[in-house]
Amino acid sequence: MHLKPLTLALAFALAPAAQAANLSDVYRDAQAYDAQYAAARAAREAGQEKSVQGRAALLPQVGLSGNVARNHVDSSLPGGDVDYTGNGVAINATQPLFRRQNWVAFEQAQNQTKIADVQFKLAGQDLILRVAQAYFDVLQSQDNIAFIQAQKAAISEQLASAKRNFEVGTATITDTHEAQARYDLAVAQEIAEQNTLNIRLRALEKLIGKPAGALDTLVEPAQLKAEAGSIDDWAERAGKGNLQAEVQRIAKAIADQDVERNRAGHLPTLDAVAGYTVNNNQNFGTLQADMRTASLGLQLNLPIYQGGLVSSQVREAVANQEKARQDLEAAIRDAGLSARQAYLNVESGVARVHALEQALVSSRAQLDS
Repeated sequence: MHLKPLTLALAFALAPAAQAANLSDVYRDAQAYDAQYAAARAAREAGQEKSVQGRAALLPQVGLSGNVARNHVDSSLPGGDVDYTGNGVAINATQPLFRRQNWVAFEQAQNQTKIADVQFKLAGQDLILRVAQAYFDVLQSQDNIAFIQAQKAAISEQLASAKRNFEVGTATITDTHEAQARYDLAVAQEIAEQNTLNIRLRALEKLIGKPAGALDTLVEPAQLKAEAGSIDDWAERAGKGNLQAEVQRIAKAIADQDVERNRAGHLPTLDAVAGYTVNNNQNFGTLQADMRTASLGLQLNLPIYQGGLVSSQVREAVANQEKARQDLEAAIRDAGLSARQAYLNVESGVARVHALEQALVSSRAQLDS
């Protein structure tokens, strides 16, 4: 299932603050700094070259060669033995006309480029989730500290009241000790949560490369609503649009093409060839001559028997094709399961938020009473 950039996280409206960074700001900083995302970007750039490399096998191949050699000829002809130095240079060009396996390899290279693009999109989704998780973890710790401090203030009042009651004789020393214990526990919880906040700030700093500073908080009350569509709709959309499944879908296409490429090993190949050769000081008995040779023609190769290599490669490709098909099916099923779990989590989360909001209303009413 595709995740639109920041759609899930930005469903919560963020309160404006003059000096506070919002989730969009943090995400942009992470895009520019995060090493994992930068590595994915570099991997995508490397993957783009697969298409260029695949196309190279369809284009002309040109080579230049040269030689120089000292020669000694033992001869019974008039003139006797001959010593001479010969040299030459040659340029040759080959243009594939029919090589089915090269065309299939080029199509495979294009699909490998598509995989690199999809994997980069996956890295982008992963960055969104990591940034949102780190961002809201910091906000959660800040809220937890505020709650503990409020709780500590209330317990402090209870402790003071217990001490006064003990002094006037309306309470026992046990009540004072219990209040003191609750207060000490609240202090310990505040220290632990402050440590958790510092750790979470460092985790966010790792993503953006600088101290997080103040962060925008959520507006109150948060406007939440359940997602449109049924759980089956989510599962169906995930099976079609999930990026992990898309990677496996392209891998299945590559496996199909691999079978075809290996079967093409049984087919003949046809190339256009051209060459131009210069040989100097060539010895012909008592004569030496310089030679210039130009050639242009067609070259046909027909494989007859290669020790069973091609047939074995075809069987291997067919087995890998079946593996790719099963991997694709597993990816589609996993995407559907993840979508169903996400749907239930969203529904449960929205209901829980509404229940907590109602509990807050009831608590305030109790406080007023």
